[in-house]
Amino acid sequence: MLEANSTARPSESKGFRRMFAPGRLTLGVFFPIESFQRDEPSMRNQEHLAKRAEELGFAALWVRDVPLRDPSFGDVGQIYDPWVYLAWIAAQTRDIALATGSVVLPLRHPLHTAKAAASVDRLSGGRLVLGVASGDRPVEFPAFGLDIDRRGALFRENLAVLRTVLTQNFPRIQSSYGVMQGTADLVPKPAGALPILITGTSRQSLEWIAGHADGWITYPRSLAQQAERATQWHATVTTVRPGVFMPFVQSLYIDLTTDPDHPAQPIHLGFRGGRNVLLQFLDALRRAGVNHVILNVKYGTRDAAEVIDEIGRDVLPQLNAAP
Repeated sequence: MLEANSTARPSESKGFRRMFAPGRLTLGVFFPIESFQRDEPSMRNQEHLAKRAEELGFAALWVRDVPLRDPSFGDVGQIYDPWVYLAWIAAQTRDIALATGSVVLPLRHPLHTAKAAASVDRLSGGRLVLGVASGDRPVEFPAFGLDIDRRGALFRENLAVLRTVLTQNFPRIQSSYGVMQGTADLVPKPAGALPILITGTSRQSLEWIAGHADGWITYPRSLAQQAERATQWHATVTTVRPGVFMPFVQSLYIDLTTDPDHPAQPIHLGFRGGRNVLLQFLDALRRAGVNHVILNVKYGTRDAAEVIDEIGRDVLPQLNAAP
């Protein structure tokens, strides 16, 4: 039960299958599922909202990895440690995927990350999708005794160790993080092959990402720019790993208005508008090659429960019915 499954593929995991399929676009939601001022949310009623998102057919619940508060960034995510919080949410839900967006690899020892990820994956029945990144908050690196200029190299090395201990039994490893000589093993292993998605460039080339990840998470752009980016990603995957489906994922901040036809108005990393405008935009992203959109309601003016219900009732069914 605890040994690595050498024949499993990431695309076969429960979390991956809930979130991704060629030609489809699914929706996830970032914690905290609430609108809030400044950088710190209340975190009230999150368990109920997580269950409601699952009932409505959202594909995934996403957590952030923000170890230290830097008020200049304006957002500390869900406040709680991502692994502790994922375990808590896993116990409240049954089928919805659980995703990290994203674990900052250079700030964590890969053995700790691997054990936490495999534990959450096992306890949730294979629902974890692991998003990873090199980090973008300068205040964190000196606090952890790290040189921010080395984060690209540390990311590559950390990811290699992480992959090895998750997929091999009693591996031999020599890295700057430590040495394993084949006499010790990481337990548990994930329920299957754990999907790992890289966020942004993480200081790497697109070709490197296609060769070392199971999907790519990027940031919101205009529709034309994102269509070009998605096309570039899928073409790179075809070249680097022909025949393998690797999803394209993006985040999107939304302020959903009560008027379903309210035209789009830009907000930070997203837009304010009605559900019909949102549906049109999401369908255009789907046709452009985007496979999953992570919604963030931080800048919303309505109650988050109302927004989740409206999207689940009036947007998701139409997305799911798209040819």
